[in-house]
Amino acid sequence: MNFNELSNEQRRQLIDARQVYDEWRQTRQDQKHSYSGSMRWVRRKGRDYLLRKSGNSEKSLGVRSRETEAEYDAFVFGRQRLRERGKALSERLDKMAPVNRALALGRVPRLTARIIRRLDDFGLLGSHLFILGTNAVFAYEAGAGVHIGAELLATGDADLLWDARRQLNLAFSEVHHEGIIGILQKVDHSFHMRGANDIRAVNDDGFSVDLVRAEDREATRPGGKEVIGEKQDDLHAAPIFGLNWLINAPKYSQMAMGEDGYPLLMACVDPRVFALHKLWISRRSDREPVKRQRDKDQAEAVAALATKYLALDFAGGDLTALPQKLRDLARELSLDNDKGDGASGGDIPEPDW
Repeated sequence: MNFNELSNEQRRQLIDARQVYDEWRQTRQDQKHSYSGSMRWVRRKGRDYLLRKSGNSEKSLGVRSRETEAEYDAFVFGRQRLRERGKALSERLDKMAPVNRALALGRVPRLTARIIRRLDDFGLLGSHLFILGTNAVFAYEAGAGVHIGAELLATGDADLLWDARRQLNLAFSEVHHEGIIGILQKVDHSFHMRGANDIRAVNDDGFSVDLVRAEDREATRPGGKEVIGEKQDDLHAAPIFGLNWLINAPKYSQMAMGEDGYPLLMACVDPRVFALHKLWISRRSDREPVKRQRDKDQAEAVAALATKYLALDFAGGDLTALPQKLRDLARELSLDNDKGDGASGGDIPEPDW
């Protein structure tokens, strides 16, 4: 399997961009979590009280004292410091973006990148939602420092795997009310569902986003929940056979670069798991024939990338949660350009999960 390895200049720029983006992202998270809302002094019955507002609620932190004054000052000055730092880092990313594009580092399609950034900003990526399908390959090649042929990367959709075992807490109040469709419409207002209980959102250009989940029989969804928040006219997660083990499989996160020249964090399943899953899909009788060969090619490409560049072992103990029948498919992946005896074809038994 041939890969286009990044040049030293590309690698240097990618490393610098990652460092700046990591700092910007951490600053953004600190702003949202530690310095969200506001503080103010209110006089009641002749005494001053410090109030902290968060969302629609306001809580008293106590009467004015040396401690509450110090708390107020720390909040005001800390928030201002983070604002200034965030602005400086944003300006640095703005300057790096055209260089990233000129060096051909931008890989993730613009709309896909914007959607993933928004999911990350809402705190869903890597906790409740993971990137599936072709888009995940962008994360794997970014981690390896290579580019894979465009013929294996073209896609006009995005698949999101929902780990429904993790329920949203109060920190996700906006997601509770707006749902996935509300988040997508913040990126592109033309996103809409075709009908009630739809699993897919489509924009006016035909780009689609699907929400999928593991089947109920593995009891991964508490209470039979089908939407991620409280908004019932939101995307309903489709139960897909074969995703149960992906929920428990190792995950992989990596900063990739959008076509716009700006970084983004991608959270996906482990590249070995991706390869095994893709190969299994390519051998299923109900898979569309036109997609089978591409599935197999993607499986082999990612498997080679995982072993050659990411030093990942298909015999590793971290894959023992997968059914043995799935792990046995590794011999089909032409690792080290050697197909071995397992490449002769034949039916693959359905995994017992």
